[in-house]
Amino acid sequence: MSIIERYREFLPLPDGEPIVTLGEGGTPLVPLPGLSERLGVDVRVKLEGSNPTGSFKDRGMCVAVSKAMQEGAAAVVCASTGNTSASAAAYAARAGLRAAVLVPEGRIARGKLAQALVHGARVVAIDGSFDEALDIVRVLVDRHKIALVNSLNPFRLEGQKTGAFEICDELGRAPDVLCIPVGNAGNVSAYSMGFTEYHQRERAPKVPRLYGFQAAGAAPLVSGHPVERPETVATAIRIGKPARGEQALSAMNDSGGGVAAVTDAEILDAYRLLARTEGIFCEPASAASVAGLIARVGSGDISPGELVVCVLTGTGLKDPDLASAGSEGLIRLPADYDAIEDAILS
Repeated sequence: MSIIERYREFLPLPDGEPIVTLGEGGTPLVPLPGLSERLGVDVRVKLEGSNPTGSFKDRGMCVAVSKAMQEGAAAVVCASTGNTSASAAAYAARAGLRAAVLVPEGRIARGKLAQALVHGARVVAIDGSFDEALDIVRVLVDRHKIALVNSLNPFRLEGQKTGAFEICDELGRAPDVLCIPVGNAGNVSAYSMGFTEYHQRERAPKVPRLYGFQAAGAAPLVSGHPVERPETVATAIRIGKPARGEQALSAMNDSGGGVAAVTDAEILDAYRLLARTEGIFCEPASAASVAGLIARVGSGDISPGELVVCVLTGTGLKDPDLASAGSEGLIRLPADYDAIEDAILS
């Protein structure tokens, strides 16, 4: 059941209007027993990489593209560090709309670029940053009948807030804490909307403390000013001027949480920890939420026994080059039993 079918009463999509869906939502909420024991808190992860194109973007894209189709847009366009481009291209293809994507040249993971291309999007790589690409597409949609499907589009957040609904429905309550990566800051804003709406409708007794985590080399909300040339191994959050920054900061602070930075080393440590001890393969940006959790527990911001959900925003298959580079090399041997037995058992 897609999020539109499950939560249509909460979404700005009137009955009878055409919708575009690929069966998004319903992603697993998985306990992490090893990490829970280590940290002394009850840790669950929301596996958003289980969405159709492998990231949380699908929740918002199904609503945004549905509205674009209903309003007669000729095409959709976005700037992207990768996941938005893949999702926009897939949902546009499903809707029979043209899609165009602007990406920073050489700054997008290979798996994400492949998705946008295979779905038939017109992909333009610019000699500039994501923030410059977003400035360009904003002018483009002002001049032409094209729908912008970045998180500036309010319908994106309407779809993404359903992640909060699912967490509350599965737990029977809101968690004490939500940890989430922050790039363009749309997703933490959407989760805040979702938890607040569920609380107001008496579906959840409270709103959790929201902790957002940026990469240290791309942390404008932490530093208090834009970052002109953001740098991080976590390409999905390599953004120096978040479009939803003020909204996200207000949401996190109002909840009793806040925003912090984690280093690339901390992100990669969490990335490998999840893969090697919990069996979960996420993209590096996703691991920022777990890296941040570890740091927050260490600083005393999260108390023993609290229930914590970390949002893992995308699958590790989005960035296969990094996964291969960070792993031990293949063992190459002749088809000889003795040599293979020695290699396996030694």
